[in-house]
Amino acid sequence: MNNILVSIDFDDCDQLIIDKAIELGKAFNAKLWVIHIAAPDPDFVGYDAGPQNERDFRANTLKKEHKQLNDYALQINAQGIKTESLLIQGSTIEMVIEEAKKLNADLIIIGHQEHSFFYKAFFGSVSEQIINKSKIPVLVVPM
Repeated sequence: MNNILVSIDFDDCDQLIIDKAIELGKAFNAKLWVIHIAAPDPDFVGYDAGPQNERDFRANTLKKEHKQLNDYALQINAQGIKTESLLIQGSTIEMVIEEAKKLNADLIIIGHQEHSFFYKAFFGSVSEQIINKSKIPVLVVPM
């Protein structure tokens, strides 16, 4: 096992995922790729006309997320594990699968939180969809 993709979403349980990734990274002497999939920009944000305050808010949010990813990578590197962080915008499921393929990941580590029936009916389960679409083994860390 050479590459492990670790997908986080900046919730209170990220440390559980990071700890499991460190454990596996050490055990297999693997490189960790810590990624976060940020929401895509709204249609009016970017080069098209749109409210400046919305563009500024999105830029600040992405900057904070990028810093947090780098902090996670530094924490893992301090454990003697090669680590890189990636902040990507797009659809979560598709981007996790795509990045895992690009990085030749041998394993994907994701978290799973139990949600209500109505939440699942409207939004589905990200972890279930990744498991169903991935050709790469997926380790699900319960939250």
